[in-house]
Amino acid sequence: MSIYKEDAVGWLSTLDTASVDLLITDPPYESLEKHRKIGSTTRLKMSKSSSNQWFDIFPNARFEELLLEIYRVLKQNAHFYLFCDQETMFVIKPLAEKAGFRFWKPIIWDKVCIGMGYHYRARHEYILFFEKGKRKLNDLSIPDILTYKRVYRGYPTEKPVPLLEMLIKQSSSEGELVIDPFFGSGSTMIAANNLNRKFKGNDISPVAHEYFQQRKLSSL
Repeated sequence: MSIYKEDAVGWLSTLDTASVDLLITDPPYESLEKHRKIGSTTRLKMSKSSSNQWFDIFPNARFEELLLEIYRVLKQNAHFYLFCDQETMFVIKPLAEKAGFRFWKPIIWDKVCIGMGYHYRARHEYILFFEKGKRKLNDLSIPDILTYKRVYRGYPTEKPVPLLEMLIKQSSSEGELVIDPFFGSGSTMIAANNLNRKFKGNDISPVAHEYFQQRKLSSL
């Protein structure tokens, strides 16, 4: 397991072409900042006791270069999953297709409990499912709605490890390389390790690294 603290696009550019078997990530997308400003999300808040530390947003204008690098580093016949909201989905899809990906569908993550907001408060998040070449899912009986309770009192936007394990099981085999250029809480790394996959992760945030190191140590 290798972790890095660099700009996501810059880090991806250091990886060899066609060297990655699976990429799963959750960028701190631009619309989160908009929702934070109007008070309809706490997703960027560290904790009630903190002084509102917020992520540095990855702007929509940089997604094209990010997706081109993701396409380059993935092997032929590989999958790519990206967590996002309904606004960012419409930004990502055409850019990913332009980069060469095939878009299959948005998978729905049902978080079981509703979040903040005003108009039909959300209890779900989208996971965009892309393919480079052609790779069969390992279990064709899995539905496109995945129900896993959201993580409370953790790192902002922390994803449940069992949800990441599901995606990794579906789109990789033991010993293959899984990467995440915005690893955040480190859930993808923990899930990959649990399933005997190789892993590399990157996050520019020092807080993400601190949180993951504490989380890793507490699990030993």
